[in-house]
Amino acid sequence: MKIKTVYQCTSCGYQSPKWAGKCPDCGEWNTLAETAQVKGGAKAAKAAPKQPVSRLSEVETGSDQRLLTGIAEFDRVMGGGLVPGSLVLIGGEPGIGKSTLVMQTVLRMPDKKILYVSGEESARQLKLRADRLSEVSSDCLIVCETSLEQIYVHIKNTSPDLVIIDSIQTVSTENIESSPGSIAQVRECSASILRFAKETHTPVLLIGHINKEGSIAGPKVLEHIVDTVLQFEGDQHYMYRILRSIKNRFGSTAELGIYEMRQDGLRQVSNPSELLLSQDHEGMSGVAIASAIEGVRPFLIETQALVSSAVYGNPQR
Repeated sequence: MKIKTVYQCTSCGYQSPKWAGKCPDCGEWNTLAETAQVKGGAKAAKAAPKQPVSRLSEVETGSDQRLLTGIAEFDRVMGGGLVPGSLVLIGGEPGIGKSTLVMQTVLRMPDKKILYVSGEESARQLKLRADRLSEVSSDCLIVCETSLEQIYVHIKNTSPDLVIIDSIQTVSTENIESSPGSIAQVRECSASILRFAKETHTPVLLIGHINKEGSIAGPKVLEHIVDTVLQFEGDQHYMYRILRSIKNRFGSTAELGIYEMRQDGLRQVSNPSELLLSQDHEGMSGVAIASAIEGVRPFLIETQALVSSAVYGNPQR
């Protein structure tokens, strides 16, 4: 096995033997990152294939039912629940509530064995969050680990129905010498987790960081290999959060989930119009109500206008 260092573009995947400020293929600036490329010898090409070739008409789809989380907003965005063997990536700004969303979701599944792998928080911090949410499931197993090989050992010993990894940027494998969170580590770890999910039919939820541009940190291939990409967004100064589906191989991307951040966790908002309309607006001037649509979900939005006299010669808006 020979290890070769190349520079790969995080936007288009172009590889170059040396670093450059601008990618020659897509034209993006500062996207070439150093990565390790492992090349096998001639023995790898002569090895027998692990998967046999089969006809498309002979493939059995089965009747695997989706795994319902019990939270209507989350299941709606997912397209009806988690599909067995699917890999879901949840991204969002720091402190927006990604870990709270995932923790609250898995704690409402008492009949399923769940393994929560945390690489950022201790077990005591996870217990404090669960107590704040006032929902504790005895079947939720937690482990604080960042080594991918050790995570597989815990999965083999527990045989969970659902695996949570918080976050993918903190997980590293021993096959790559670069630091956790690098382009090579995120790519190799996510590809290995994808193989595990497809071979064992175990759904896996990944929590990912975002960079300063607002996109998910790491290589673009991370968003390509996962089955579903969810974006959890909102203003930290306000209490409302929106869960969007950017990519979904098992459902529509037009669905939208709305939450309200409270002290005891996230509350589902089934009727968003009640939050966007003031209750007593009769007889008030400058108030207009219109209907808007986001994806396939309609909203009633109230617009208020305030008019005052201008101090200067020219009126101001």
